[in-house]
Amino acid sequence: MEGKRAAPVGASIGDPARETAWEVVRRVAVDGAYANLTLPALLRERKVGGRDAAFATELTYGTLRALGVVDAVIGECSSRPIGEISPEVLAALRLGAYQLLYMRVEQHAAVDTSVRLVEASGQVKAKGFTNGVLRTIARTPAEEWMTTLTPEGELAALAFRTAHPEWIARSFAEVLPDDELPAALEADSARPIVHLVARPGEMSAEELALVTGGEEGTYSPYAVYLPEGDPGKLEPVRARLAAVQDEGSQLIARAVATVPVEGDAGRWLDLCAGPGGKAALIGALAQIEGARVDAVEVSEHRAKLIRSAVDDLPVRVHVADGRDPGLEEAPEQGYDRVLVDAPCSGLGALRRRPEARWTKTEADIADLTALQFELLTSAIGLARPGGVVVYSTCSPDARETRAVVDRALAAGGVEELDARVFVPGMGNVGPGPSVQMWPHRHGTDAMFFSVLRKIG
Repeated sequence: MEGKRAAPVGASIGDPARETAWEVVRRVAVDGAYANLTLPALLRERKVGGRDAAFATELTYGTLRALGVVDAVIGECSSRPIGEISPEVLAALRLGAYQLLYMRVEQHAAVDTSVRLVEASGQVKAKGFTNGVLRTIARTPAEEWMTTLTPEGELAALAFRTAHPEWIARSFAEVLPDDELPAALEADSARPIVHLVARPGEMSAEELALVTGGEEGTYSPYAVYLPEGDPGKLEPVRARLAAVQDEGSQLIARAVATVPVEGDAGRWLDLCAGPGGKAALIGALAQIEGARVDAVEVSEHRAKLIRSAVDDLPVRVHVADGRDPGLEEAPEQGYDRVLVDAPCSGLGALRRRPEARWTKTEADIADLTALQFELLTSAIGLARPGGVVVYSTCSPDARETRAVVDRALAAGGVEELDARVFVPGMGNVGPGPSVQMWPHRHGTDAMFFSVLRKIG
């Protein structure tokens, strides 16, 4: 493979792609690192490019996505429980097993490089163990392993074969037709193309597509699809005329700004604004309309990211808890438009966070839904009579979507509008009145949003 030699790290074997993949997989397990942040940073730091970078990306993300299957196979071949294997050795085993099960890599190369990674990491005594486990895996064809280890039960079997915990497959199954569930789960393992957003008032999507060689989006008037390349190197992105943003997120931000509000005085609020993508698009639209936006974020670190994204827009950033923001500058009449892009499980963006499906648990949902309802209740209280509140999540789980909205409706004081009219041209978004997007249907993340109008 091509590429410059990677900088020496915990395991240096003269193979920059596999060294980098090993380091990321190890950090995810030991430090809880995010692969989608760690891998690009390491590739840049070590100047790994070309085919090496592509191989490292496929190996890293693939291993982390398929972790449940990979660990099940390792567990069958190991003389000790996975929990008792050192992180350095387990990272090498996972990479080796993934290559044997999923990639067109010669068995010898997959086994030998994994053993060398173990040795280079200082686990010399585990060389024979690693070699034995991987050679045992290699003796059985991948499909035979799948057949042997697939659990009983239709849903459990589908979850295993698409590399998902069963609880996530069940969550999707509750809101999708049976015949769509396999496609929805498989879409989580497909590498998404980059979506760019052209800043309204600065650049059109048509201009952005021409400059970047991308393709104009299907649903958002600001979207451009970029099949390949590093978006951070694009001149429009560097000049802050464009940014990276999923098309679904663009549609939600646009809905906040375009839902009809009688007597809109330009008082807008983004109640959960970090890291700032939606706040920047709403701010650009507010600038065109002569409006101002208050952006609330509980984390100082994420508030800094928002400030960076909106520094030349009519957006004021406040570090506060959205459940009780205590905004001194809040209008007495209340806000005309409020967005609650609530913290959620992120089940709608699993394709962008390869390890997330294995680090999240169903137990997290209960705490999240309590927080989501409190934030939505706060947003309704901050809106003026006749104003609108847009509630959104990057999750299709019904407990985080319809259940939260229905609870707010039952509490009174708001009515729900048909959100589907604010995504023109986008069909198959659920029975309404809310909108549920899906990667396998629309090419977006599985974003949900509902539009509420305050009564009184």
